[in-house]
Amino acid sequence: MDGVEAMYRLLVFLLVMAWGKLRIEAQEGSSAAAQAAVLPTGSVAGTVTDTDKASIPGATVQLESRDAKSRVSASTDASGGFRFHSVADGEYSVTIAAKGFAAWHIQDVLVVHEGESVVLPAVQLGVEGITTSVNAITLEDLAEEQITAEEHQRILGILPNFYVSYVPHAAPLTRKQKFKLALVVSTDPVTFLTTGVTAGIEDWQGDFSGYGVGASGYAERYAAAYGDHLSSTILGAALFPSLLHQDPRYFYRGHGKVITRALYAISTTVVCKGDNGKWQPNFSNVLGNLGSAGISTLYYPASERHSVQVTVDNTLLGVATGAFGTLFQEFLLKHVTKGVPGKRPAAP
Repeated sequence: MDGVEAMYRLLVFLLVMAWGKLRIEAQEGSSAAAQAAVLPTGSVAGTVTDTDKASIPGATVQLESRDAKSRVSASTDASGGFRFHSVADGEYSVTIAAKGFAAWHIQDVLVVHEGESVVLPAVQLGVEGITTSVNAITLEDLAEEQITAEEHQRILGILPNFYVSYVPHAAPLTRKQKFKLALVVSTDPVTFLTTGVTAGIEDWQGDFSGYGVGASGYAERYAAAYGDHLSSTILGAALFPSLLHQDPRYFYRGHGKVITRALYAISTTVVCKGDNGKWQPNFSNVLGNLGSAGISTLYYPASERHSVQVTVDNTLLGVATGAFGTLFQEFLLKHVTKGVPGKRPAAP
């Protein structure tokens, strides 16, 4: 009887152990199934290329939930592809960035449903915009551009016409630019040529007989003629305009009635534009002519030197002669000057 009872107890023990093991396995299976049910099953995938449809590996793709509770990142593979696994049900935004390319951001909200595999249309990244810092152009730089253009203005394509501005509101010249323009005019090859012609005519007519005749007489006449030009240009177009802050150029009007334009042109011999843009008495022109006439007494023959009265008279004559020059500038010379800004070249 004792053996039967022991056998019975062993059998019960084995049954209890087997039942316990089955229960534990059932619980573990139920827990695994529960966990599997909790994990998200959605996914988001796509491909990133450039505008030539070449793949972009290594681009950073960021998937962010709309409420910003979750954010994950991935990198594109060698073929430019990417994929996000285990994406929960919800609304997301997508941002893609790659070195050398402009960042891309999805325009609409991306909606992912449970168990859904969302594939984005191929994303093309454009070249990143280049940002450069550009300094604002200064008045001096603008003036330099304008006088550089003026230095190409030539009557009939030959004679310098550098002291005329066809820009209504040209930038004022600096002191350096005034002297530079004066030297450009004074050293222009055509200036030397016209000076030679003037000296030749004086030599032929026997003017300034104190210089004598022949090559030496011509050379002295040439030097005197060039001295007149140089002194009047340096004094009237550089030195005095710098000291008095005045602009030595003639500003072409080009509009209005003929009488209005004529009066304007004549007035510029005694009225000029200041560096401040306002019109004022043209002391530079008057003083320049007076100074040049005074200097000429140093190198003209003693018999030809002027008295003070004659010097003043010649100064006034120079001013009057300048009035005729400005009339030509206003009504004629623009039409025969090449290199005028904005002027269409003549048809061949």
